[in-house]
Amino acid sequence: MRQHPDPVAAVRAFNRFYTRKLGVLNQHLLDSPYSLAEARVLYELAHQDDLSAREISDALGLDVGYLSRILKGFAEQALISRKPSAEDRRLHRLRLTSKGRLAFDRLDRDSHHQVTAMLDALGPRATRVVQAMTTIETLIDGSDTSQATLRSPRPGDMGWVVQSHGALYAAEYGYDSSFEGLVADIVAKYLAAFAPSRERCWIAEMDGAPVGSIFLVKSSDDVAKIRLLIIDPIARGQRLGHRLASEAIGFARQCGYRTITLWTQSNLVAARKIYERAGFTLVASEPHRSFGQNLIGETWELAL
Repeated sequence: MRQHPDPVAAVRAFNRFYTRKLGVLNQHLLDSPYSLAEARVLYELAHQDDLSAREISDALGLDVGYLSRILKGFAEQALISRKPSAEDRRLHRLRLTSKGRLAFDRLDRDSHHQVTAMLDALGPRATRVVQAMTTIETLIDGSDTSQATLRSPRPGDMGWVVQSHGALYAAEYGYDSSFEGLVADIVAKYLAAFAPSRERCWIAEMDGAPVGSIFLVKSSDDVAKIRLLIIDPIARGQRLGHRLASEAIGFARQCGYRTITLWTQSNLVAARKIYERAGFTLVASEPHRSFGQNLIGETWELAL
């Protein structure tokens, strides 16, 4: 997988890849007589009758002059009909003719077949691709109202915890694979010696996928330890870390622990803020070389 440290470069690279993959940079879309812009105009007319040129221009963000040339070509091909607007005789209402409807139906059918073939070729990965596309659309459009929910772990979640820690800490902090190994060891020990009356894991889920975790494990009869707090970037901004920490603290109190402790690093600013707001205090710090980085390890504690 190519890595783009510059986010602008990453977006531009994705645009080039996606348009090339679907063939929309060709002179004609899907080997049809129509360009991408012409196909988009046909789509608008196929889904709403009696549109004006201005309404189409606003909906698609097309230059009025460019759209006028497209509509002139459609009229010459007998794909559209025009009639004066009843409200304003200076405007014309547009609709597809029978020939125009046939042209759109053929284009729509070909597009459906092409995308179906692309998804079929992806196999099990198709679901992840569609989910990623939905995420991109909702986040850019500003319509994402998803809220994470907390639940107990299910089969497969522990693998996600290990993988997400390895990937996120490598991308954001430059940690090497030894960190992922440490997380895998923590998870393995938790599963092997799980004490349900004194230990618990919470998984945060959003749109059916895990986006966060936190573990509360037994250190001694009186001391519990918080481990493996992580929030996927897509779920940030919901105070999800505070919700996870509150769940762990509340459970620790129910279990009768007297203290909660945790180990983190001084450069994990967001995590440190979560712990501070939850009432933890920094009790010790020590420089160390781990995960391919020079770090300052910190021990935090909360008296219950």
